[in-house]
Amino acid sequence: MIPPEEALERLQKGNERFVSGNAQDGGRTYPGAPMGDQAPFAIILGCSDSRVPAEIIFDQGVGDLFVIRVAGNVVAPSQIGSIEFAAAKFGTRLVVVLGHTRCGAILTALEELEQREENRSPNLRAIVDRVRPSVQSLLETELRNDPDRLVREAVRSNVRASVDHLKHGSQILETLVEESGLQIVGAEYVLETGKVEFLQG
Repeated sequence: MIPPEEALERLQKGNERFVSGNAQDGGRTYPGAPMGDQAPFAIILGCSDSRVPAEIIFDQGVGDLFVIRVAGNVVAPSQIGSIEFAAAKFGTRLVVVLGHTRCGAILTALEELEQREENRSPNLRAIVDRVRPSVQSLLETELRNDPDRLVREAVRSNVRASVDHLKHGSQILETLVEESGLQIVGAEYVLETGKVEFLQG
């Protein structure tokens, strides 16, 4: 079992290699090669955005990460269950909620708060409804006059809300945090630079 601090350091170093253009191919396992049991060292709950492939931006190979992707990196029962499964089954002790700049789900939620669209798919609305509570209060601040900062802060607020939901919305995860050292952290991938910034607090 890899301690969460070591897992976090692996992700940070992998992202540094990716940003610098020195991503490594060595040690990766490809389809057709013999595969043993899974032993992912980190669980990533990330956005489905095609520009944010976790294995690539963290320079990790097949079998290194347990990745769950959903628009807006929102937390719903199926995502919680997937994280519970990986943490309990594989002993993975780091969960990263990975948002990213210019997230379409966040932009859609902000647009809906300003002008509700009645013709939107109920399935898409379910995602927007999970984002809305984390960004609504930002529209009541001076950020509403600065669209770029508003979106930036909304992305981070949504990540923090998802982290909080995972920490306090599952008895299994709460127990793993308290008794087994599971860490749940937030991060933001900056599309413009390729860098992942881990969020504090």
